Amino acid sequence: MKNITLKTIQNVTGGKLCNVKSIPSTEVSAFISDSRKIIDNSVFLCIKGEKADGHSFAQQAIDDGALAVICEKDLPELTGPYILVDSVLKATQAIAGFYRKSKDIKVVGITGSVGKTSTKEFISAILSRKYKVHKTKGNFNNQWGVPFTLFGLEDVHEAAVLEMGISDMGEMDELAAMVRPDIAVITNIGESHLEFFKTRDGILKAKSEIFNYMTSSGSILLNGDDDKLAAITNIKGIRPVFFGTDPRCGICAANVQDKGLEGTEFDMIIREGGGKMSFHVELPVPGRQNIYNALAAAGVGMKLGLSLTQIKNALKEMKGAEGRSNVVSTDKFTILDDCYNAAPKSVESSVDLLMKMPGRKVAILGDMLELGEHSDKLHFRTGKYAAESGVDMIICVGSSSEKTYLGAKIIKDDNVELFDSTKSCIAALPKLLKKGDSILVKASNAMKFPEIVEAVKKM
Repeated sequence: MKNITLKTIQNVTGGKLCNVKSIPSTEVSAFISDSRKIIDNSVFLCIKGEKADGHSFAQQAIDDGALAVICEKDLPELTGPYILVDSVLKATQAIAGFYRKSKDIKVVGITGSVGKTSTKEFISAILSRKYKVHKTKGNFNNQWGVPFTLFGLEDVHEAAVLEMGISDMGEMDELAAMVRPDIAVITNIGESHLEFFKTRDGILKAKSEIFNYMTSSGSILLNGDDDKLAAITNIKGIRPVFFGTDPRCGICAANVQDKGLEGTEFDMIIREGGGKMSFHVELPVPGRQNIYNALAAAGVGMKLGLSLTQIKNALKEMKGAEGRSNVVSTDKFTILDDCYNAAPKSVESSVDLLMKMPGRKVAILGDMLELGEHSDKLHFRTGKYAAESGVDMIICVGSSSEKTYLGAKIIKDDNVELFDSTKSCIAALPKLLKKGDSILVKASNAMKFPEIVEAVKKM
């Protein structure tokens, strides 16, 4: 990591460098939070976790080749250098922000209630047609994940696509201070995290902190079909570009043809500078929500100089990500693996896609978390929606999903089941499922629904 030394860390964090007679000029090779993964000249971050305190492994890290550790406790017995700070998290974020500013690359920041990960994958796929792209891996999109994602930037990278997720006011400001996006994308303002933000207006205010560290030369892309985002007209002198199916959007999908599991086709119309361009898109990834992903990605691609041909070809070769509207076929079932996460609107979209699948339709729906005081109402609405859509069997899992069960039961008298846990649901599935079923599997991450997908695959 060029230009990152212990002196740099001391200056950036305001920490106290201890246990050294002279400050080494060695460049830091990496920042690591797992003492089992120490490499030579890395810096070990002493993080206090739920099960273990990283301070207990500081000496092991030094013994294994760490250049130093960053800690919140004085460690006078440590046989190597350490930097004492008030907060290891804040120190890590400060270093990540410094490191990002040292990189002369275009950075795309993505946030929104749902669809962040899929949009990230679409944008990365398009930009990869021209650039060496660094992107968020897994769920590294939060207060700890974003710094580690930034630390992954290397000289070879020409662009970065970073997912930014939050659960409280002020967190996006902290992420934006590190990421400093050249292009900001907001996918939608939905009902996720109502537990913390209370209303969609609260969510909008929190998500809008992504703009705090943008310059007037930056670009903003917003979902024009979202009523909250569509009302935004000007941010720090930047006029947003809207994407959606509304003809007023600068990047618009028209003449949409839903081809079920084969994906969608539509005409992408782009209005810019008083002119209009259009081309036909063949998108092999199923689900209407992926139209928005494609539009946002095309907008970012154009901002960064990709040709319409490059954009069109990238979209034609898109593939679904595991756990996100990914269709898995076995000799008995067709599984719609959409269990990466869940919010009311995303569940409804998944149910819509399920209804286009062959055979008997089964929806296995688990708890949607962080909905706060609205949780009961939204779970009830989700169950009612699934039943009204014509789902043949609805299997509800979890304590909050009792309301999903009740919502479904007011529409359907039979074929609605409730289980208190993922484990008990899996045990009952052999008696509930039939050969030829199409099965939607969807819940919040904490429900561990990938275990259900794997169980169904083995049946």
